[in-house]
Amino acid sequence: QVQLVESGGGLVQAGGSLRLSCAASGIDFKYAHMGWYRQAAGKQREFAAAISSGGTITYVDSVKGRFTISRDNAKNTVYLQMNTLKPEDTAVYYCVADDSWVRLPTGDVPHWGQGTQVTVSS
Repeated sequence: QVQLVESGGGLVQAGGSLRLSCAASGIDFKYAHMGWYRQAAGKQREFAAAISSGGTITYVDSVKGRFTISRDNAKNTVYLQMNTLKPEDTAVYYCVADDSWVRLPTGDVPHWGQGTQVTVSS
């Protein structure tokens, strides 16, 4: 059974930083494409960032230059380093895993974590 466990969320002031982690189990991690979605209160889930099994990276425009996704295959963990945080980054952040790179940004992803709350105060 695939398990994705996020950690690292919290409350931070605007301009601050947080690093989210997602520990994966039940999958062959080095072959999995990994990503992050986020959902603000009252809004639809939004794709944020993804990293392929081969290291290709993509971001939604609103986080480019501020967020960095990375992975450690030895630890079965994917990270999201978030810098220069803004109040509009406030959301629950979800880790996702997919064996399809094309499908991952579409939202129709088979594996989701439970989410971690990120709150950015102004």
